[in-house]
Amino acid sequence: MKFGVVVFPGSNCDRDMIAALRDDLGQEVIELWHKDNDLSAFSTDDCIVLPGGFSYGDYLRCGAIARFSPMMQATIAFAQQGGKVLGVCNGFQILCEAGLLPGVLLKNANQQFICKNVFIIGKENKALKIPIAHGEGRFQADEATLKSIIENDQVIYRYCDENGKITPDANPNGTLYSIAGICNKERNVFGMMPHPERACSSKLGNTDGKVVFNTLLLQHTLNSIFA
Repeated sequence: MKFGVVVFPGSNCDRDMIAALRDDLGQEVIELWHKDNDLSAFSTDDCIVLPGGFSYGDYLRCGAIARFSPMMQATIAFAQQGGKVLGVCNGFQILCEAGLLPGVLLKNANQQFICKNVFIIGKENKALKIPIAHGEGRFQADEATLKSIIENDQVIYRYCDENGKITPDANPNGTLYSIAGICNKERNVFGMMPHPERACSSKLGNTDGKVVFNTLLLQHTLNSIFA
């Protein structure tokens, strides 16, 4: 499995993502420039990653300009063909702007940028400590869309406390249903606000991010999340 990490002007987590995948997880990584549009080196068994940061300075809305870049046009086509796509933080925002994931990410409920460790829980049924760093991470969708996301089991991660309990106090940004990450109905596009790439090295005192990545890598498919 190869990973392509897209670099936009304003990306500031691309190096963290590349280091986590290449150095901590031993995966092949190819850097992809936003002005290019060639994904011929990738098959649908591979994964394109949209890292965190402030693509194009986050002018207009977060991810709104990046959605129109040549590489994103290629990534949209790649996803539509069944290729895997992972978006983290700003990457999640871009996926929503591009229509690859439902909903939208709005300003945090407290109107402040939040940077701290939080806990999330998913199909692993274990509270994972993963950092967040965002000002617009509050997932919102209309009632029908939220109902569809929940019924289709598209919610991958929810914010929780250190014991895995989902509570209002454990929700850092006011997001609907404590949503920290979702996927599309086809389960090949995945977006999350927390940064697993910042929790993959023992030097950082936290390797819970490896659980997120290993869920993808061990089965070579995002579907393994739902096994």
